[in-house]
Amino acid sequence: MAFGIIIIGDEILSGRRSDKHLAKIIELLGERGLSLAWAEYIGDDPQRITATLQRTLTSEDIVFCCGGIGATPDDHTRQCAADAVGLPLILHPEAKALIQQRIIEMADKDPIKADLNSAENQHRLKMGEFPAGAEIVPNAFNKIPGFSLAGIHGGRHYFVPGFPVMAEPMMVWALDTHHSHLFHAVKHLEKAVIVVDGIESALTPLMEALETEFEGVKVFSLPSVAENGRRRHIELGVKGEPSQVALAYARMLEGLDALNQQYSVE
Repeated sequence: MAFGIIIIGDEILSGRRSDKHLAKIIELLGERGLSLAWAEYIGDDPQRITATLQRTLTSEDIVFCCGGIGATPDDHTRQCAADAVGLPLILHPEAKALIQQRIIEMADKDPIKADLNSAENQHRLKMGEFPAGAEIVPNAFNKIPGFSLAGIHGGRHYFVPGFPVMAEPMMVWALDTHHSHLFHAVKHLEKAVIVVDGIESALTPLMEALETEFEGVKVFSLPSVAENGRRRHIELGVKGEPSQVALAYARMLEGLDALNQQYSVE
């Protein structure tokens, strides 16, 4: 079981808006001893959204899907989710009650704005139309909920708005309510050094030897060019199960010394 995120919206791909969901979900997962396995960006293309959800809903993954659950013509996610699982959209009774409660609150005792039968307010109820069998994801910001769907093989998708101020607390709720048993379940450690003037091709044999010798340890290499007064360098490190990482890190330092590499602990 892995964690993934799907971020939907033409405004992200065109650059009109900067995505904040990816950094936030990485942060939220990291605070809970978890990590993000994958991320995908999709425009407001119903066929592509549906195809993506058909694929990801067959996995065991826990997936956050951000954007496109409003009620304007460019909001396709609710219908695409229904199409992906072959179920109709229906007005969720709890979502209906929450949306109507929000309408009344926003009307501020104006009887015209509070008329739940007006065309405008009836249209707002579309935000509560979810695939049959979906469950509510509460929205602490304005009460208008998102929804979740169970995957075919035990995973779950959480559909939240594109607004980060709403999406973040909804993702926190999903993690803390349904997945706390996974928190810090896998011990993880990363240790790295900065290799000054390092060359990846010269370090590759050492990296390969470390991954061969220490099962479950991954070696990473992040090169940087010379800029802002800093010399060209490589961040070289190991990550994985803590006891194995400690051994691999010691062996990595031995290997760097043998190669006469100049390095410092970051």
